[in-house]
Amino acid sequence: MARAKKKQRHFGKIDPLSLERLLSRSSSDKSLIGTPGFSRIVYCNDPEDEEFRYCDNYVTTTKYTLASFLPKSLFEQFRRIANLYFLLCAFMSFTPISPNSPVSSVLPLVVVVSVTMVKELVEDWKRRKQDIEVNNRKTKVHRGNGNFEDTKWMDLRVGDIVKVEKDEYFPADLILLSSSYDEAICYVETTNLDGETNLKLKQALEVTLGLNEDSVFQNFRAIIRCEDPNAKLYSFIGSLDFRGQRHPLSSQQLLLRESKLRNTDHIYGVSIFTGHDTKVIQNSVDHPSKRSKIERRTDIIVFLSFSLLFLLSSIGSVYFGIVTSEDLLDDGATMTRWYLRPDNTTIYNDPRKASFAAMLHFLRAVMLYGYLIPISLYVSIELVKVLQTEFINKDIHMYHKEGDKPAQARTSNLNEELGQVDVILSDKTGTLTCNSMEFVKCSIAGTAYGQVVTTVEQAIAKRKGLPLTGEVLEGEEDDTIGQPIVAGYNFVDDRLTNRNWVFEQRSDVIQNFFRVMAICHTVIPAMDEETEIISYEAESPDEAALVIAARELGFEFYERTQASISLREFDLLSGVKVERTYELLNIIEFSSSRKRMSVIVKNEEKQLLLLCKGADSVMFERLAHNGREFERQTREHVMKYAEAGLRTLILAYREVNEDEYEEFNEAFTAAKSTVSEERDNLVEKVAEDFEKNLILLGATAVEDKLQKGVPECIEKLAQAGIKFWVLTGDKMETAINVGYACSLLREGMRKIVINSDSNGVKASDKVPDRSSIRKVMKTRVLQDIKEGKELLYLSHGSSEALALIIDGRALGYALEDDAKHAFLELALGCASVICCRSSPKQKALVTRLVKTSRGTTTLAIGDGGNDVGMLQEADIGIGISGFEGMQAVMASDIAIAQFCFLERLLLIHGHWFYRRISSMICYFFYKNILFGFTLFFYDAYSSFSGQPAYNDWYLTPYNIIFTSLPVIALGVLDQDVSAESCLEFPQLYQEGVQNLLFRWRRILGWLFNGAISAITIFYFCLFTLENQAIHRNGQVAGYEILGATIYTCVIWVVNSQMALSLHHFTFVQHVFIWGSILIWYVFLLAYGSIDPYISTTAYKVFAEACAPSLSFWVVTLIVSVLALLPYFIYAALSMEFFPFYHRKVVAKMSPT
Repeated sequence: MARAKKKQRHFGKIDPLSLERLLSRSSSDKSLIGTPGFSRIVYCNDPEDEEFRYCDNYVTTTKYTLASFLPKSLFEQFRRIANLYFLLCAFMSFTPISPNSPVSSVLPLVVVVSVTMVKELVEDWKRRKQDIEVNNRKTKVHRGNGNFEDTKWMDLRVGDIVKVEKDEYFPADLILLSSSYDEAICYVETTNLDGETNLKLKQALEVTLGLNEDSVFQNFRAIIRCEDPNAKLYSFIGSLDFRGQRHPLSSQQLLLRESKLRNTDHIYGVSIFTGHDTKVIQNSVDHPSKRSKIERRTDIIVFLSFSLLFLLSSIGSVYFGIVTSEDLLDDGATMTRWYLRPDNTTIYNDPRKASFAAMLHFLRAVMLYGYLIPISLYVSIELVKVLQTEFINKDIHMYHKEGDKPAQARTSNLNEELGQVDVILSDKTGTLTCNSMEFVKCSIAGTAYGQVVTTVEQAIAKRKGLPLTGEVLEGEEDDTIGQPIVAGYNFVDDRLTNRNWVFEQRSDVIQNFFRVMAICHTVIPAMDEETEIISYEAESPDEAALVIAARELGFEFYERTQASISLREFDLLSGVKVERTYELLNIIEFSSSRKRMSVIVKNEEKQLLLLCKGADSVMFERLAHNGREFERQTREHVMKYAEAGLRTLILAYREVNEDEYEEFNEAFTAAKSTVSEERDNLVEKVAEDFEKNLILLGATAVEDKLQKGVPECIEKLAQAGIKFWVLTGDKMETAINVGYACSLLREGMRKIVINSDSNGVKASDKVPDRSSIRKVMKTRVLQDIKEGKELLYLSHGSSEALALIIDGRALGYALEDDAKHAFLELALGCASVICCRSSPKQKALVTRLVKTSRGTTTLAIGDGGNDVGMLQEADIGIGISGFEGMQAVMASDIAIAQFCFLERLLLIHGHWFYRRISSMICYFFYKNILFGFTLFFYDAYSSFSGQPAYNDWYLTPYNIIFTSLPVIALGVLDQDVSAESCLEFPQLYQEGVQNLLFRWRRILGWLFNGAISAITIFYFCLFTLENQAIHRNGQVAGYEILGATIYTCVIWVVNSQMALSLHHFTFVQHVFIWGSILIWYVFLLAYGSIDPYISTTAYKVFAEACAPSLSFWVVTLIVSVLALLPYFIYAALSMEFFPFYHRKVVAKMSPT
């Protein structure tokens, strides 16, 4: 079936006066053009001008180039001290001082570095392919004589005239000149920039409206002077010199690279920023570098391993120097160890220069004991973490079917941090709630309408044990989200529906109320020509919900043109539905500082009307003395709506006389025409003076329902011992009741409220001295914190949980240097914290305070651009891929579609990741300590001669073949308990929060275990084989057989130790563990069969000496068992008398 076409209704310019006239009225515009930061000059349609050379349009996002890959990637690898150490050892292996052949030092380093470099190369090649595809896209560029030719994006230059057609991306930052619409408007989709799917309206200057055909550009010339390249996506300052006049440019004419042209046949534009000067590339900053606490502690362990390495080397070299100095007595002829011929030796053993020989021995020992340092540790961790992220990405239980959005791990650096989160800081709207607004209630002329019981009201009634007094829609009493018949409209009240509002006492006020809902907005209607059904493109779900509600209640907005809005509304006088058109004169847009928006329209009776809607905090103070008839009742209703968790807006209007409007319009348009950074401030000042003396109509209330599973998720996280903070811009009443609805606040909790609206603070507001007000408020806040800490102290030992609720104004004082530590101590002592009316900056500051002051692991979760600072400040940033664009997701470390997925992400994946990485790192150091100490003991046994215990080719594959795969399998697959048990026993999560598996006692325990195992293996092998006839001819074991036997025991012990440590066996782990042991025997047999020139001391060792000897197999078995026995005894005693944390939790929580 063919897709139905949509007829797009549109509007054009907002101000009827031309911009040329406006500019001429503002001679002192404080213009910045030509000053530093505003120096760009673009010659339109004349890009060959040599005076101004700007960057081309070729864009690269790769980290490396063909020339820089090798040096840059090598630099990245050898910034790590471990890799640098192994590089120095590799260089020294080519000198006579080396105890090993060069291959045993070089090959492991080459393998490890190569694996990491290949990983970097693959990732960078993916980015390179994307760059090639983008740079070779085609667009139409004017090449003279009115001809537009297909040109590659990378060949586009500043000043080129570009023609972009429907559904094409803009190849650079363009200034819109004209479009296929007569009013020179176009619709732009900015999904690639901010993730928002709603269309943005752009409009060219009136002076370039006529440039709407290819041929007219033959003689077109103009000059654009504007700001220099910057990262500000939503602002632009510039001017266009055309036909002898200068015209101001703003973001309304700016089309950004990577945004797409929609619902418009074509546009013409001139490129002003290309390539890396474009705003989208300017915003492509590096993600903040974050490292986990385990990774930082691992660095410390590596440094400790180096300290141990140098200590053992120093011990050996001192002993070597002393013994060597005694080899030749003072007479120069008597030799203590005559068989070493100290009278005729090299500088490395010269007793006459024993000190120098000891220094050389130190260097030799540093190379010999280098296996104490796990060379493959970092690359193995990186590989494991990449594989772990696939468990997140592929988790079907974290896939949101409705939005077709799987979980996405955007970085693998922080996997184990997911298992150590102590404090979660969350946004509310769009994070805990759906951000899918529904019109449910309203207050008009002092009367409350709407009978639907909201989610929060249900929670309040359940908490207080009260009966529900309204209407609960089907599906709302269970865990599902009630789906209204009309999206965005969930209103039930027979007094207003079905045109019954005409019978209400104040039907005239109701009519004006619905009219404001239908007119005061920036929504764009789109009609399906087949079904004639109108849908709406809105910049926010709140706005769409109000327009939809107005339509359902009889005031249908159906068309918007450049200067008018058309409605189908019910006429009170005639009693029929009529079409009315309102002339649209001005729109004063909403901003976070204004907290309101207004439109100025002229109706068919030629009345000028100012229609306004906004937050109650700014609207009530703008009411006229005679416009406050319903103020008391409306305030009461707004308070009740807030308590019910609803978002409210106040609606008001007033009539405007012609003279007043002309005066405003002149000032308003002059302010908008200012070519200065002060433009927005000037516009707001003019609007501030005009939006006064309003007549109150009432208030709207829309519900943003809680996401499915939010209460259960928060409750489960609380059971896991995770503290949960909500940082929201909502009112305190709304936040508290939403807190109860989502189980953040629970019955029996004692609330500590720090509110700037206390009586003392209100009284201080009457004092004209602002410093006095500030002093009083801060004193009050400090006193409240002190009282809260006293209450916290008294509650210790009791079962009573505390909740802290603080508003934004008080929070500002609490975050100051002399108060923040006391505030943090109070907040961390509470089970729940709610920060109301908090700004984006405050969210980031609170997150930083929690993270830096206590060293706890913080997780921030949000869905909007106002949450970006918080996400970047936290140890882990979680972005909700919801309806507020992709700013939060792009700034996050992990993206999920629903808040409830956080439960599985932390309690299952986080718990497993923490255990796996902790155990993996401990095991890495264990196996290297064990192997390194056998080398040290043999060196000591041989009088610190610097002789390695093993053949060179035994050393090389130890870390990269024989012990690498089992440890990787541990890091990827091990589970202490099942996923179901993780959710059934959330207290298991505290294992990571308390860092039980990677505290120093456990780390040192593993290192000690490695040392004990090394002692057992070496000395038992030595004592059993020293005088044992190993050959058939009775010959005792030599150094080569002793080394092979010790090495075999090491391989058996470290792999069997892995088997004992695992909690969850899979087929892969069996293959890796026992396969690694088998590979050693195959290697020993195969390598021993090679020519002795290559295999040297390993030639026929296994085939002719070890394998035929029963002693070899008995020693291997007994020594391996004895080496593992201490750990086995420790594990058995611990399980019986000192059980591990997870066993205690499961035993405690399981029914007897």
